[in-house]
Amino acid sequence: MVVALRPVADGDLDALFEHMRDPEGIRMAAFTPENPDDRNAFDAHMARVRSSPGITMRAVICDGHLAGSIASFPADGQTEVTYWIDRAAWGKGIATQALALLLEVVATRPLYARAASDNAGSLRVLQKCGFQVVGTEKSYATGRREVIEETILRLDA
Repeated sequence: MVVALRPVADGDLDALFEHMRDPEGIRMAAFTPENPDDRNAFDAHMARVRSSPGITMRAVICDGHLAGSIASFPADGQTEVTYWIDRAAWGKGIATQALALLLEVVATRPLYARAASDNAGSLRVLQKCGFQVVGTEKSYATGRREVIEETILRLDA
């Protein structure tokens, strides 16, 4: 299995939109757009993200096929990472490899990440890449329509 990152292309947007509409993916990610079926909002968000100089966004490619997306972005004076892997590719180590590749591109440290505290898979990916749990907080998760616990992680080196 070969995982690589490349800039997100216009031709990726339809597949990424579909990935981000998957009900199980939405439940696991928890912190999602208000309406994941709103293509206009998705396109506007992607246009902003792809053109922002402070954001590094990449397509995750596995064996030549689009498997998801990964990014770093500024948030409240810190830099955070986020990723979304197509459910068909879960459990194969793709997110871990993609994050390791992103960490080679994004030199900012400390680097932060957040995940729903019950999202064991995502927490495992982050910890395999060296992120350490630094706290939790209760936040409203749009994807679940309720307040849930979110784990905050930091990578220092």
